Amino acid sequence: MRNKFFLIATIILCSSGMANGRQNDSLVIKRLSDEIMSNSTAYENLRYLCKKIGPRLSGSANAQLAIDATAKMLRQAGADTVYLQPCMVTHWERGAKETGFIQLANGTKYPLRLTALGNSVGTGKNGVKASIIEVRSMEELQALGEKVIKGNIVFFNIAMNPTYVRTFVAYGTNGGGRRSGPAQAAKYGAIGVMVRSLASNIDDHPHTGATQYNDSFPKIPAVAISTQDAEWLSSQLKRKMQLTGYFKTNCTMFPDVPSFNVIGEIRGSEFPQEILSVGGHLDSWDLAEGAQDDGAGCMQSIEIIRAYKALGLRPKRTVRAVLFMNEENGGGGGAAYLRMAKEKNEQHIFALESDGGGYTPRGFNLDMSEGRRNKVKQWAPLFYDYGVYDFAGKGSGSDIAPLKNIGTALAGLSPDSQRYFDLHHAETDVFEAVSKRELDLGAVNMAALMWLVSEYGL
Repeated sequence: MRNKFFLIATIILCSSGMANGRQNDSLVIKRLSDEIMSNSTAYENLRYLCKKIGPRLSGSANAQLAIDATAKMLRQAGADTVYLQPCMVTHWERGAKETGFIQLANGTKYPLRLTALGNSVGTGKNGVKASIIEVRSMEELQALGEKVIKGNIVFFNIAMNPTYVRTFVAYGTNGGGRRSGPAQAAKYGAIGVMVRSLASNIDDHPHTGATQYNDSFPKIPAVAISTQDAEWLSSQLKRKMQLTGYFKTNCTMFPDVPSFNVIGEIRGSEFPQEILSVGGHLDSWDLAEGAQDDGAGCMQSIEIIRAYKALGLRPKRTVRAVLFMNEENGGGGGAAYLRMAKEKNEQHIFALESDGGGYTPRGFNLDMSEGRRNKVKQWAPLFYDYGVYDFAGKGSGSDIAPLKNIGTALAGLSPDSQRYFDLHHAETDVFEAVSKRELDLGAVNMAALMWLVSEYGL
């Protein structure tokens, strides 16, 4: 009987301790929320990044301006240490604005709204002109083969699947035409490629993005056309219209150049050797200001440092804000971060990335073992009051993904994504498209998750 009483008492005490711990966590998160929602600097920092600096393609002068500016922001946020981590990055330049059209059989020219794909070769001064062959999948390209494809321009008309509520799934699933289409079309003798922009809706804005060549095949020029033009072009081809396509681009790929990741950290009070990283990518495409992709994630990460310092919160584990360079067209920053971790034998326990825009947060994608995943899910009730409820998504972010090689648990902020691909990689990704309240609420939830992992580990 005595043993039974002791067991019951132990259970009651443990439950009481857990309840008290949960209450304390809730109070800390409320303090973080109040501080960020009332005093955040993320929105004004983003304004400066977008309006005073602007597009930040890796290897550009603007990218270096952004490095200097965000290092200053981290110092102003109160980071214990701020430093620049060297990395080699891709250096590609678009050159003069692209031009292109579709010529009908009667000689009428239909001007195209287009943009060169990132890392694409240029066309040369005469451009590319040939008949258009439409394909809707990589399998269809392979089935047509060299007999049909050779000497023509391939039009990859692969739309993002609207049935995926998680739009990033559609982006990943239907992006093969942009990512590897030019290399595969070259395999069958194509002289150029047009791809339907990876956009959720029909609009007039072409969306760029990186393409990846295969050294086994020729490098041929590639452009993205707007979804509106893609719909029109496909309709004309269905009518068996005799069409000729033309486009001219002025891109140049240069040798890789040195650049930097920007890092600011708060040293852990009890386990400083255990590192928790939070970040986004500082580089952006050159068509717009890179506000949602990914100025938002960078400013949210800086805000976490500022909020902890403003409240006098000292995390048990080292919290490191990392602004990665070269995510868009090379991944040099993420690779360098992993290399540094290995060289220094650092213990990277957890990494969180925000690269889904500054929209209303809905959840966290988790890329970790089942045991760690279950531990994070136990904290879910602490997030309900702040709009986050979804912990079912998989994946994390491309900058932190290399850390999986050393066993790091990874996560990605998952905002509402229904509007994200209206502006992703397009000229519409500007500061005015970001809501201050949504941006700050994302930072609140990121700060809360980083705090919980710092307190309890994984």
